[in-house]
Amino acid sequence: MESCHPFLLHSLCFLSLVLQISYALDSISAGQNITDGQTIVSAGGNFELGFFSPGSSKNRYVGIWYNKISAERVVWVANRENPLNDSSGVLKLTPQGVLTLLNRTDGVVWSSNVSRSAQNPIAQLLDSANFVVKEGNVNDLDDAIWQSFDHPCNSFLAGMKFGIDRAKGLDRYLTSWKSVDDPSPGDFTYRLDSSGYPQLILRNRSVVQFRSGPWNGIRFSGVPQLKPNPVYMFGFVFNQNEIYYYFNILNSSITSMLVLKENGIAQRFTRIGQTHGWKLYTPTQTDDCDTYAFCGANGNCNMASYPKCVCLKGFVPKYPIDWGFGDWSNGCVRRTELVCQGGDKFLKHTEVKLPDTRLSWFNESMNLQDCERTCLMNCSCTAYSNSDIRGQGSGCLLWFGNLIDIRQFNENGQDIYVRMAASEVGGSSSGNTGAKKSTGIIVSIVLSGVFLLGITVYYMKYKRDGKTFAFSRQSHSEDPELPLFDLATIVNATNNFSNDNKLGEGGFGAVYKGVLKNGQEIAVKRLSENSRQGQVEFKNEVVYIAKLQHRNLVKILGCCIEEDEKMLIYEFLPNRSLDFFISNQEEGVSLDWPKRFAIINGIASGLLYLHRDSRLRIIHRDLKVENILLDIEMSAKISDFGLARSFGGNESEANTNRVVGTFGYMSPEYAIHGFYSIKSDVFSFGVVVLEIVSGKRNRGFNHPENRLSLLGYAWTLLRDQKSMELVDPSVASTFNPAEVLRSIHVALLCVQKNPRNRPEMSSVVMMLGSDSTLPQPKQPGFFNETSLSEASSSSDGKHKKFSVNEITISQLLPR
Repeated sequence: MESCHPFLLHSLCFLSLVLQISYALDSISAGQNITDGQTIVSAGGNFELGFFSPGSSKNRYVGIWYNKISAERVVWVANRENPLNDSSGVLKLTPQGVLTLLNRTDGVVWSSNVSRSAQNPIAQLLDSANFVVKEGNVNDLDDAIWQSFDHPCNSFLAGMKFGIDRAKGLDRYLTSWKSVDDPSPGDFTYRLDSSGYPQLILRNRSVVQFRSGPWNGIRFSGVPQLKPNPVYMFGFVFNQNEIYYYFNILNSSITSMLVLKENGIAQRFTRIGQTHGWKLYTPTQTDDCDTYAFCGANGNCNMASYPKCVCLKGFVPKYPIDWGFGDWSNGCVRRTELVCQGGDKFLKHTEVKLPDTRLSWFNESMNLQDCERTCLMNCSCTAYSNSDIRGQGSGCLLWFGNLIDIRQFNENGQDIYVRMAASEVGGSSSGNTGAKKSTGIIVSIVLSGVFLLGITVYYMKYKRDGKTFAFSRQSHSEDPELPLFDLATIVNATNNFSNDNKLGEGGFGAVYKGVLKNGQEIAVKRLSENSRQGQVEFKNEVVYIAKLQHRNLVKILGCCIEEDEKMLIYEFLPNRSLDFFISNQEEGVSLDWPKRFAIINGIASGLLYLHRDSRLRIIHRDLKVENILLDIEMSAKISDFGLARSFGGNESEANTNRVVGTFGYMSPEYAIHGFYSIKSDVFSFGVVVLEIVSGKRNRGFNHPENRLSLLGYAWTLLRDQKSMELVDPSVASTFNPAEVLRSIHVALLCVQKNPRNRPEMSSVVMMLGSDSTLPQPKQPGFFNETSLSEASSSSDGKHKKFSVNEITISQLLPR
């Protein structure tokens, strides 16, 4: 065979090199860096990633911007809260698949904080502007290790999911820049709210500015201009694991995105080709009637009328004088009170934006007739409508209390049926036909009042139909649907609650191991008949755990409410709770250091989700080693949400006169004054970490030479540079000194006496995963055993009640 010509061979080699370089332009591999002045460009040339300075600022950020458009428009920023003040920054991809941004001193400024490592990772900038870390041979983005689309800033781009992924613990929403010169999070957020039937809500801090209304199968109820167009297609996904809005471009020559501006206005930017300018339109507040609750409760806003605000028929202004002067904010009240049983009818309103659905309940399988009957059977129900308007309409939406933020449209509005006293309706309503016809059909759904009131009828109906049901809270907002287990199933699974199956028992009841017919192992928490306080915690666990989905949180499988029994059914975790390994070392049971460090990081990840990334923003209030369960792979799962509390908007702290929890883990401000916040959980986390490292318990710890608590002892060792003396001797052969010392240091930052000095969990996660320099911790709260005892006494005073939760869901462990 004739050999290749040298020139041809040289050309082929050069072409191969060019192709390799071109391929690499859109990505970096493990160990490769991007320094200030270098960029990578997506394969189609649409987007570029590198360092930039916004506006007139001299700070440096890593960001992504449009490449083919002359006017730089940044769509994503990595270190938006931690700018670099010079051009020494380096973005690198570690062999484990973690993106880290380092400063001049190699301190970590930003990190992608992935939860799993990779074997052969690459970080690739796609033509969609999505910056993806993945295994080199993986193309499915669902298997990506990390992607920027899961962490949006102020821009909503084609192909992005705007909303919630419960399975992955993600909440993707927009946050405005502070200014054109400062990309750090501003005051405005645009977020999918799923506390009732899902809708998009624009907030200025905690104040609602605008809401889209619920998705009705075609569009959001309050955005009639959202309709099929030649630029992009859009849709909404709503299932057990995901709730999100999305759009995709129909023509590759068109560029379109939604940006939440610094002034709180959400604008869609659309551009055809590279020569035309941007065309803008605003899908949020376009007029006064788009301002949230512009006409107050039970008012209807209409830009085509004067005045703009009118009361719904049968309602009158709450303050007529204010109404006459154009102040409609206090809204309207009923002219005639409702009679409820057998005396109310419904009045139909057409072409409106449906009211705020945060105080609503829904069932997507009901028809409109069943919806009417269901509303009529519940005296707190004030209105109903279809949740899906496609075809003849389907699904049921119920409202409770005042109807807020209604406006009138000329087109693409919806119908709503408002409950009225019969004397206000006459013959023009849909009437009480459901009650007249339902001689053999009784639909009883309790969505108000006490949690367990009337639930038996509801349970029996849905059990018969093979469906699930939603627990009701006093706010009437929808809670996640839970599968119902019948009593016979649980009795069989637990061998009639045999003592041999009992895992533990305490003030709220007992916990049993069970095995279902299909072989699945379960843990059953059975509420004691005499535990009035336990009913509150029982409801709390349903409300919170059922809504929270994260790999480091225990998973609830369902519940059983039948006869006098109230039970919660959880996944069974075979490796007991963490306290078994901390407190039973005399039995030869121990954890090596890699497992302990993984558990520390798992707890931190779970707390970060609760505090920042979950839709509820939860404070656990009883974090301790007993409440950390370990699965088959010894991964940590936070459990027992009976004492948890949620915060809305920008709330982050509260007071209580009923201090509940476990001493040794409670922060000083909570134990003594009843003041709790996310920093209370941070304190508890610090205690847990010190117990994991040392193998000793804080409560009852007594140093032989003084009366220091475990926290005080750890702090003095750090001060004297003797921290290694704290380490559990059983891990001496397996520990990593750098990880141990960093864990102790971070824990002591968490248990500082002043909550303002403690880091938030986002910083804790970053500190645990980096080698950056840490600040010196100040003296911890409860420095010695005496101060801990004094705090215990203070909580038994005149205005405080202290309660120790003696058994928690953490005791779902085998004997």
